[in-house]
Amino acid sequence: MGNVLRLLYGQCCKPTADSDAAGYHGVTVSTVGVSALAQDLYNFEITSQVPQGLSKHVVSSKKAQANWYRKLSEAWRETKPPPITPEEASRLVILTLKGHQKADVEGLLTFYGLPLPHILVELTSVAPPSRPQGLKFELYTLPIDAKAVADGDTITAYVSTTDQRESAIVPREVEVAAVQRSKARAKKNYNKADELHRKIIDLGYRVIPVQNQEVLARKYRIRLRGIDTPESKMDYGPKAKEVLANIVRGNCLRVLVFDEDRYGRFVADVYCDGIFVQELMLKKGLAWHYKAYDQRPELDKWEREARAKRIGLWAASNPQMPWEWRKNKREGRY
Repeated sequence: MGNVLRLLYGQCCKPTADSDAAGYHGVTVSTVGVSALAQDLYNFEITSQVPQGLSKHVVSSKKAQANWYRKLSEAWRETKPPPITPEEASRLVILTLKGHQKADVEGLLTFYGLPLPHILVELTSVAPPSRPQGLKFELYTLPIDAKAVADGDTITAYVSTTDQRESAIVPREVEVAAVQRSKARAKKNYNKADELHRKIIDLGYRVIPVQNQEVLARKYRIRLRGIDTPESKMDYGPKAKEVLANIVRGNCLRVLVFDEDRYGRFVADVYCDGIFVQELMLKKGLAWHYKAYDQRPELDKWEREARAKRIGLWAASNPQMPWEWRKNKREGRY
């Protein structure tokens, strides 16, 4: 298991001096708490030593702490695949140390900046209807680049033109440019190939490398239906963007499109590995139910649950609603 732990630690980002420190290691809930735990478990297997500073966060002895790390190492080894997200790591700790003192379990989670039991998000496992009322069409995207997340409720996605729906609507101009680009690259005329790719991009398409192959794909800007997240210059705006990027990064999405807004974005319900993305954003306290445009009671319920737990933006006594912020900005109050 040591190699697995070392690999996980190496792949995770290192904490920075200006990071929003949440635990002893200077990590945040959404960044490297998992890798810090993985590294300490790896070190424990070699040295049988628990990390320095842990005793400041827990009430039990060093001998008891060593027993925890032994149990956690075994649990981590048996978990396939190993925990990647803070929520997964937190659940492993809680389950493995079930029966231990609450102060010790919560102290250990705090030490690594992992979610405490009362703020863990429990998601429903209900699949969406095969044909929801008002659905216009459905998309299956290529893997999402984290840089394609504009904010907490907008994603740029690409859909392969080999998709049955897409293949029938590719403009002739795009098809010709794609063929010419392939020929130019075969002749190592990369300047010409780049020029043709820019033309393809201007027409709303792009050639994307996927598993050592090049795929011609159409660009879609997706607006998450039924929620509104803080703008980038608002409190929790960057956080909402970061969390959404972490959810969709590298994953293919199922996108159920219901409308198109005045900005040309497709208003949709988005599913990632079976997770309803809007549900997760609401339950993490990073979005409002956008009641002016969506009346679904389950979205209202998920928002109220986050409010009651004072999770995310609801930790503030009176967080500003993004539609009011945008109105004030339009009227020159900022």
